[in-house]
Amino acid sequence: MVDLPAPSDLPAPTGRRWLARLAFLTAAAAVILMLAGAGVRASIGLLLVAAAGMAVMLAAAWWFLTHRGWLRWVAAVVAVAAPVTVLIVYARASLFWVVVVFALLWAGMVVAARAALRHSHHGGPVEYATPPPARPFLIMNPKSGGGKVVRFDLEQRARKLGAQVYLLDGPNVDVAEVARQAVRDGADLLGVAGGDGTQALVAAVAAEAGLPFLVISAGTRNHFALDLGLDREDPSTCLEALGNGVEIRADLGRVGDRVFVNNASFGAYAAIVQSPAYRDDKAGVTLDLLPDLLTGHQGPVLRVQVGDDLAMMGPQAVLVSNNPYGLDDVAGLGRRYRLDGGDLGVLAVHVRGAADAASLVFGGRPGTITRTAAKFVSIDADVERLPVGVDGEALLLPTPVRCSITPGALRVRVPRDRPGVPPPPPELDWSRLRHLALTRR
Repeated sequence: MVDLPAPSDLPAPTGRRWLARLAFLTAAAAVILMLAGAGVRASIGLLLVAAAGMAVMLAAAWWFLTHRGWLRWVAAVVAVAAPVTVLIVYARASLFWVVVVFALLWAGMVVAARAALRHSHHGGPVEYATPPPARPFLIMNPKSGGGKVVRFDLEQRARKLGAQVYLLDGPNVDVAEVARQAVRDGADLLGVAGGDGTQALVAAVAAEAGLPFLVISAGTRNHFALDLGLDREDPSTCLEALGNGVEIRADLGRVGDRVFVNNASFGAYAAIVQSPAYRDDKAGVTLDLLPDLLTGHQGPVLRVQVGDDLAMMGPQAVLVSNNPYGLDDVAGLGRRYRLDGGDLGVLAVHVRGAADAASLVFGGRPGTITRTAAKFVSIDADVERLPVGVDGEALLLPTPVRCSITPGALRVRVPRDRPGVPPPPPELDWSRLRHLALTRR
């Protein structure tokens, strides 16, 4: 067997070398501008004022979330006033233009650096050529996504392509049983035009039966469709997979005996969505319940075991996802760049006070935010049944709750021609960037 060079050992194309040099030149220009326009002492002062303003804003935001009444609204005023005060300080010192140009140059440096470090050989999931289904069965929710099924005429388009369509006409339909009956009747593909919660229920049946699964992006947010590289703007394009399609493999997460395609959440958010009033007044219910949930006066205390090595006590929120979310997304809710990595993503937040919130400006104190990946996660608590949000649906599951992942469990049929998943933005590795900038070949 011939040993192939690692990507980092391959000669860098000329364009990438010049982008790396441009990144360093832009960073140098930003620093020189700051020093020349403001002076050394003023530049240090600008950075300290910005850091202080951000810390005050985050601390005030924490007070806003953890208090009620007049204290909450005082904190809101402070959170808004902090960045405004920073801008006023810059303007009074006639340095506002310096800050604006510095920010633009620094943003340009980041764009150039990431373009230089990005590898062009990033590949998507392996595609398998399989014959079109002969008896596809599609479940459609006419109310999902504000009525996309009707707006894009999905029912008639699917029937013209030979699919049998079942319309969900009530809130008490057992979607999983509808899918199982379709399998017993001879369906050779199952699909859903609806939200991610419905997608997960039918995906579990498809995986169990070994049938391909079709995702039609007719839900509200369509996170699963996004991470499969499907078109979220026009769900009718997903139906093209019935004819000109290929199959890819996707992992499935499992929480207790329930399958999830996106994530399972524990802690504050999971407790909030249990409220009967949440659907009608999300903002009001959230603001009313958060103070007690975040300060530990209400809700179960979580004990989290991640794999065999990492244990956490008392995080306010835990998100377990079917494959990790991108590191470029601070909230952990943006997108996953692959669904076949075979790992659960784990995001835990443990902020106990305003000082912890303010420390996020400098990366946070140890244990404030934990991001990792594992094959399994176990969540225990001092209650018999734990609130869990599974793909946006509120459940109560017996403790301890175990999350696991089944690699490649789901056959997903997708159109050959689809937007696809972009390569993840590379980490800003200054050592690699310097090597690119200085190399001559």
